[in-house]
Amino acid sequence: MLPFAFLPSFNGPEILIVGFVALLVFGNRLPGVMRSLGKSVTEFKKGVSGIEEDIDKAVNTPEKTVTKNTME
Repeated sequence: MLPFAFLPSFNGPEILIVGFVALLVFGNRLPGVMRSLGKSVTEFKKGVSGIEEDIDKAVNTPEKTVTKNTME
């Protein structure tokens, strides 16, 4: 059973038509949506690199031994 039997295939012209219709529907909002999408991807990459740096620091730093100072 084909999940998209009513859409047999998308070729170049069909994709262009769908893109044109999307441009007509979204109009002025499309650049704003793309801008916010780009900002969110950038923030996600910053977050991932921050996590990678934390993991590298945790792996590469030698463990410090904690000693008790006892005053007797």
